[in-house]
Amino acid sequence: MRNGILWSVVFAIAGVLLAALGLCIGSVHVPFSEVRGALSGSLPDGTSAIIVRQVRLPQVITAALAGSGLAAAGLIMQTIFRNPLAGPGVLGITSGAGLGVAVATLTGAATFLPLPKDVTLVAAALAGAAGVLLLIVLADRRIGDGLTLLIVGLMTGYLCSAVVSVLQSSSTAQALKDQVMWGMGTFGALRGDRILGLGVPVLLGTGAAVALVKPLNALLLGDAYATSMGTDVARTRRIAIATTGLLAGVVTAFCGPVSFLGLAVPHVARLFVRTSDHTVLMPASITLGATLAIGCDLIVRVAAGLPLNAVTSLLGAPVVLWVLLGGNNRFRS
Repeated sequence: MRNGILWSVVFAIAGVLLAALGLCIGSVHVPFSEVRGALSGSLPDGTSAIIVRQVRLPQVITAALAGSGLAAAGLIMQTIFRNPLAGPGVLGITSGAGLGVAVATLTGAATFLPLPKDVTLVAAALAGAAGVLLLIVLADRRIGDGLTLLIVGLMTGYLCSAVVSVLQSSSTAQALKDQVMWGMGTFGALRGDRILGLGVPVLLGTGAAVALVKPLNALLLGDAYATSMGTDVARTRRIAIATTGLLAGVVTAFCGPVSFLGLAVPHVARLFVRTSDHTVLMPASITLGATLAIGCDLIVRVAAGLPLNAVTSLLGAPVVLWVLLGGNNRFRS
């Protein structure tokens, strides 16, 4: 327990240090003294202050929110499906949310509907994620096999991607360009009040994830054991699935289909805290997810022009290979 809390604190401190570095580093270097002045308000409204307050700070906050939300969603999915390879991307949740966003943007619905664009995109992403989640839940009940469930998720993701490609083929050049750039993933698209559109749902979702730690612990040992401990299994699953859909859908709507963070982070956190106790593992995953996302964003900015998903894939794919090759023996410990 103490070891897990210690690692959560270490992850949080590392995240703060990376965030401070991220405010300094970019196409234009800003000295830390000016960063401190920009944040405190003592620095005049010059170029450095604008870069820090209006560009880099929102980007760091977005990365932290997205990383923590995806990590929490991934851990919940791995627990309720009892599958170490479950995650928003692998099971097609991200692709479903992406399809919803593509329908809203490429058909012009986000422009013509009498709603703010962000509201339309989030609603479309949540609808797409919910549709795929429903399919996965039904498949899990009918099949009950982890490997087959993964195949169902992958095929659903491919189907969603195919529909997006069809929509792209008939869209305008500008809409196609925007969709392709969005598909690469980015933490740099939000400014000002738009961060609230991401922050409020993610904070609600991660709060719900933390509140679920005891029921999730009970589910680790099976539905029968969880029921004997007084856990309402059906209600817990409904809340967990809704939380996963909220987190994955909102992050995808604002940041694009960010790959591997939701799948890889819980396993890395498990490696450090050496337990599957969610009272320890959930906070560790959330803080590590935020820290790694900030780190990935920092790499993207240093290597100008490198897509975010290229960085997350380079970091996340080895973790998946490690799990496949048997490194996940602590999944149920």
